[in-house]
Amino acid sequence: MSPDPSTPVPHLAFFEPRIAGNTGNAIRLSAVTGSTLHLVEPLGFDLSEPKLKRAGLDYHDLASVVVHPDLDALLAALPDSRVLAFTVYATTSYADVVYRPDDVLLFGPEPTGLPAEVLAHPRITDQVRIPMLSGRRSLNLTSSASIVAYEAWRQSGFAGGV
Repeated sequence: MSPDPSTPVPHLAFFEPRIAGNTGNAIRLSAVTGSTLHLVEPLGFDLSEPKLKRAGLDYHDLASVVVHPDLDALLAALPDSRVLAFTVYATTSYADVVYRPDDVLLFGPEPTGLPAEVLAHPRITDQVRIPMLSGRRSLNLTSSASIVAYEAWRQSGFAGGV
């Protein structure tokens, strides 16, 4: 299914995701918010894995999922979009960003996050973080994407939501 072009929720992008269940949950997130989920290969699982299908429940047909062979292919597909890279090393809080519908919200793989070469890519507009308590390594990948997707949607007044 194609996303609704009027959906104010930015694109979600998972760089080299490794856990099928997290990606299945992201498919559900994409379906309920209308965002497009972009997966950058290599994936740590097969898209037909039962864990992915089970986590996505019956939302697979309601979500827009695009698989890209690498980061440059993703960026070429969205040439005018800002790319916000989420990392624990950033100083900008996700709550301080004014989101645009064509933004790309880029999240790294579990458990390492985005590698330095991705964070240094010239298309990265800003590095952004989700605050958490000191001494904690990271949030779950889809939990992180959900926090930010819903903040972006909240900023639009949950346009199109019921």
